[in-house]
Amino acid sequence: MQETAQTKPLNMIKYIISSAILVLCFISNAQNVDFKSSNFKDNKEGLKKATTAIKAGDELFELANAAFFAVKSPELNYELAIKQYEIAQGFNPNNGELNYKIGVSYINSPYSQKGIKYLYDAKKLDPESDPFLDYYYGRALQLDGKFSDAIKSYEAFESNYRKADNFTKFVSQRKRECKSARGAFQSPIRAWVDNVPELNTAYNDYAPSVSTDGGELIYTSDRPNGHTPNIAGSYDKDIYGSSLENRKWSKPEQLKGGVNTPDDDISNNLSYDGTKMLLHRTVEGQIDIFESKLIGYNWTDAQKLPFQISSKRANEVYAAYSDDGWSIYFGRDNENRSNGFEIMYSSMQSKIQKNYMAAQMISTVNSKFNEGPIYIMLDGQTMYIASEGNGSFGGYDIFVSHKGQGSWSKPVNMGYPINTPYDDFFFSSTANGKFAYIASNRDGGSGGYDIYKVTFWGEEKKPVTSTEDYLLASIVNPIKDNSIEATVKVNKKSFTVFKGKTIDAMTKKAVEANIEITDNTSGKLIETFITNSATGKFIITLASGKNYGIAVKAKGYLFHSENFDIPKGSADNLVNKIIELKNIAVGNKIALRNIFFDTGKSKLRPTSNTEIDRLVKLMKDVPTLKIEISGHTDNTGSVKLNNSLSQDRAQAVVNYLKAKGIATSRMTAMGYGPSKPSASNKTSDGRQQNRRTEFEIKGN
Repeated sequence: MQETAQTKPLNMIKYIISSAILVLCFISNAQNVDFKSSNFKDNKEGLKKATTAIKAGDELFELANAAFFAVKSPELNYELAIKQYEIAQGFNPNNGELNYKIGVSYINSPYSQKGIKYLYDAKKLDPESDPFLDYYYGRALQLDGKFSDAIKSYEAFESNYRKADNFTKFVSQRKRECKSARGAFQSPIRAWVDNVPELNTAYNDYAPSVSTDGGELIYTSDRPNGHTPNIAGSYDKDIYGSSLENRKWSKPEQLKGGVNTPDDDISNNLSYDGTKMLLHRTVEGQIDIFESKLIGYNWTDAQKLPFQISSKRANEVYAAYSDDGWSIYFGRDNENRSNGFEIMYSSMQSKIQKNYMAAQMISTVNSKFNEGPIYIMLDGQTMYIASEGNGSFGGYDIFVSHKGQGSWSKPVNMGYPINTPYDDFFFSSTANGKFAYIASNRDGGSGGYDIYKVTFWGEEKKPVTSTEDYLLASIVNPIKDNSIEATVKVNKKSFTVFKGKTIDAMTKKAVEANIEITDNTSGKLIETFITNSATGKFIITLASGKNYGIAVKAKGYLFHSENFDIPKGSADNLVNKIIELKNIAVGNKIALRNIFFDTGKSKLRPTSNTEIDRLVKLMKDVPTLKIEISGHTDNTGSVKLNNSLSQDRAQAVVNYLKAKGIATSRMTAMGYGPSKPSASNKTSDGRQQNRRTEFEIKGN
């Protein structure tokens, strides 16, 4: 057929299509290309650079592998090896051995997902490229969720590479992981796991620790931070903070103060009241546990913990506070063992002197592999542990252990979707146990490790109505559910989060104040703490089933008191209180909320003593103070009886003060009955507020 002007475009299209098909065929049937001069006759200089890079990469690769199989940290060696190998990969992408080495380097790094493609390519290009290819090909399949195929690859490695006698525990572990994951993925637990995009970057973002109310979160990131990058081109790790605002996390910022340094600073655990933080830091090749405290807006320079915890003979990481504040849990490596980091704890002999006892190992929770971050729930009976052993699905998984009769139980895998074949670790929970935050490098993240939020559904409920309610919402799994109740039982013990801030009643500015929490039934002082000097904020968790008294004192201010009941078995309670403190000036008055009388009587109950004793102290601390004690009632009953009752109750308080040595000339008692209500008498809550005892400053 003679080519014409009309047939030229058609022939050109056919030519392009044919050429594309040939290219695709070549790619799909790519053959292994060795780094030999006979394959690159026209580019000997490029070959020289590639082989030089491979040689440099191999030295780093071997160092990393030796550390990895000794259950030690490979440091930066895999990252540095990748940089060298990528030079050669750019020159020749069709070498099976090179693809294998790049794949292994990625698989054993925070960027595991990137290694899958390289190992798949290595298997296609040269199935005999390395004796360990079947092992790592199995690992790639495992990460890809192809568990049955992964087991076959691990078994092929065992059959073909008999020299792997000292490698037995790794292969056996991988096969167990695949079998466990296969079953777990078919029966996911009742939880959602959602990426938190506001917190994550293309870098590594991990080590989350959330406040008990779920409103504040700190974590670690190696994103660009203004410091000089290391030889691998990455940045040192700093600690960042974020606040939950309108159900969304604020833009993360580096923590202020001296806690971040040019060295790696890795957050471990935020104290339950949010005023202290444990972290670990590498200084001159030694990893130790440090503690920093929040003063105002700033975190103090971190101080290394005593030698019982931060020893000179080993590395310590991933520390956690115990629920009662007496102990520190942490991970320690041991050169005499090949199990990597193992969980230990050290307890104080005295909180005043803060002298710790020798660290003890918790044998029931340790495996033959690395144990990772630890978190102790407020109940003191629940420990969350990250581990590479103990029945992991691959990499680190999160496990739970319970304390009974003085010992911790064997850890149990928390299941899918919390755990995956990737690294899943750093569990930190809110007080109610409904929400937790973890770190993971699973597929679908923003970079290496990312922060994820776990939402527990609770126990499965039977449908009771046909109404469609969105009771819980997941970013990735929005569903309609008419059976899930709002209450989620996670812990046996329930807690109420008491949070708020202390401010000046007139200026509304923050006031640094001392707070005392008292069990009104026993009169026992439970806790004392100081609110933040810059914000006035505080947070504490209280067990249910008690009546608490809260006394707030600040220099130059009248003290403030509150009392409330937390019913036994209550869960998911949150008391958020703005406490306005009044200057000690004539005319200021305050209600004494923890003074109690029997109904219709004026005899003081013993539970009132703690409250009135504070007033005694105030009167003695300020000897010029003159006060009026006033009694008030609601409008129930006759005015005459209420006036008489309120007068008698005020006098009962004056008599108590007099018995404690306060001069009568400094006090007057007045009963106002229902004439000065502080709230509406139309509601039971309002009437309760009106039944009160107050004191007013009449002279100073």
